[in-house]
Amino acid sequence: MPSKLLTALVCTIAASIVLVEPAAAAPPGSQLVRESPIDDRVSRVDVYSPSMDRVISNRVIRAAGDGPAPTLYLLTGLGGGEDGISWWDNTDIREFFADKHVNVVLPIGGAYSMYTDWLADDPAVGRQRWQTYLTRELPALVDDHFATTERNAIAGVSMSAGSAVDLAIQAGDLYSAVAAYSGCPWSSDPVGMSFVSAQVLRGGGNTLNMWGTPGGDTWRAHDAFANAGRLAGKSIYLSAASGMPGTIDEGGIPLPPIEAIASACTAAMAGRLGQLGIPARHLNRPAGSHTWAQFEADLHDSWPLLARALGA
Repeated sequence: MPSKLLTALVCTIAASIVLVEPAAAAPPGSQLVRESPIDDRVSRVDVYSPSMDRVISNRVIRAAGDGPAPTLYLLTGLGGGEDGISWWDNTDIREFFADKHVNVVLPIGGAYSMYTDWLADDPAVGRQRWQTYLTRELPALVDDHFATTERNAIAGVSMSAGSAVDLAIQAGDLYSAVAAYSGCPWSSDPVGMSFVSAQVLRGGGNTLNMWGTPGGDTWRAHDAFANAGRLAGKSIYLSAASGMPGTIDEGGIPLPPIEAIASACTAAMAGRLGQLGIPARHLNRPAGSHTWAQFEADLHDSWPLLARALGA
């Protein structure tokens, strides 16, 4: 992965790295508990996750038009959307998808979790089995309850951008397309481990409870660089910006260092895919500083690629 900027920033974070291994197959019993209309096309869908033993809320924007539609799973950032910061709260997502023949599912939760299966419950962040939820429990229920084609894509932003890439790798053929906006598809080298650990530690989590010993088997299993070959055949979109504030930010609070890290990570992942001969669209904006206006623009830009992959 690119070094100077990334290494300098993450080295200040990595005084203690604590981690964990993936959970077993999801137990039976997942169910749609209730659906509460928000408007004529949008519902809150509450799902019981047996792997996490709790109910997870999801906003669902139903597809425009008639007939079965594909599904886009859209993950949010570090706070999991429970903090009022999300695609739903900060972008034009409802208007953008109003005329599009695709179901859009927005899970609420997963703060500081990396949207992965943790090996052990954690005193700070609790039980986290997001890989199981997003690859086994939720998609099956969405397909059962809504009229779907069973074609899926997954996308994430900031913390969940690398997670979306990892989930696309881990889930085999479930996701035919993946988009990662302003995040860090990680490697299990010291820089990548420090970057992941910093996000977990921000929420007080112990990374030993997530993927075990740093550099161990579970870290390597979730190494996007080492496993990038498993993205072959999927449609891939990667975007980030320089970190230099610009008109695209539209008054958002600039976070230049975070976006500069995302730019370096994203370019490295695009380079890795290029080495493997795997096509990907890589957008590297000259201006943009980790704001929702930038993320919204990149979602719009990625949609034609995702729509083709989904048949939407």
